[in-house]
Amino acid sequence: MDKNQFTENLSLPLVAAPMFLISGPELVIEACKNGIVGTFPALNQRTTEGFEQWVVQIKTELEAWEKQTGKKAAPFGVNLIVHFTNPRVEPDLQVCVKHKVPLIITSLGTISLVVDAVHSYGGLVFHDVIKRRHAEKAIEAGVDGLILVCAGAGGHAGTLHPVPFINEIKKIFDGFILLSGSLSTGQDIASAMQMGADLAYMGTRFINTTESSANKEYRDMIIDAQTKDVTYTAAISGVSANFLSKSLENAGITQQQIESKGKVDFGKELDTEAKAWKTIWSAGQGVTSIEDTLPVKQLLERMKTEFSGAISRQQDMAKKYL
Repeated sequence: MDKNQFTENLSLPLVAAPMFLISGPELVIEACKNGIVGTFPALNQRTTEGFEQWVVQIKTELEAWEKQTGKKAAPFGVNLIVHFTNPRVEPDLQVCVKHKVPLIITSLGTISLVVDAVHSYGGLVFHDVIKRRHAEKAIEAGVDGLILVCAGAGGHAGTLHPVPFINEIKKIFDGFILLSGSLSTGQDIASAMQMGADLAYMGTRFINTTESSANKEYRDMIIDAQTKDVTYTAAISGVSANFLSKSLENAGITQQQIESKGKVDFGKELDTEAKAWKTIWSAGQGVTSIEDTLPVKQLLERMKTEFSGAISRQQDMAKKYL
């Protein structure tokens, strides 16, 4: 599958990023029906059997919608944590191969075995990276796309500014480039395209949709948040990530703990880790642009208008200055 084939049914160059405990079938299905790539983490289901049920549900509902409307849904994807502490990598991958999931997003490690398995049925593999060294390893493994997770992204995030990061990676990679970090509006998507991205990768904005699994307190905290209310720490999972400061405070996390680095163990995401993330809430600096909670369809209609307006303004500026 090449770039044109993957994007031909998109109405916006956008991926709704997979979010732990937040993204589920309802969010994915609505995203795909409305022209963007919907994704979810395999670990959002507590077992491989439950994960497969979700994959089947998504495929079945999208196929039924296509028959009913005569339209084509955007592709969907699954996020696999490819880390030695995650005991479900292999069985979850087998489910993806069995059901020919169009897109696999790998995090915290990538191996050619995963890439080869997905390529065997024509699927694509995107890998998220926070620095060039990680990108080089993923390129060597044969991935189709790189998700550049920049400063300010929600959840596991990097520290690099997007402009130099994109420029650096485009010198060594001609596959899909996705930009992640603080994107919340259609204008932000247009900015990502101008910086050289093929697709924008947006998570936090979709927490505040009626189809997400977030509770009202979480959504309200995002609406009230400013950039100062987002804390970058490795204390929760052992990997540096951005969280809502107030949720850390409410959970009794001390400044000493925030400045510490926890042990990386994604096996925990099946038990104690999941309990922690239910009350310690992730969000990126893009919270500053989020003022409401909307259905996915309504949110994307607004983003399309914002995106179109931003592109038109850029074209007008080009005419003025060139």
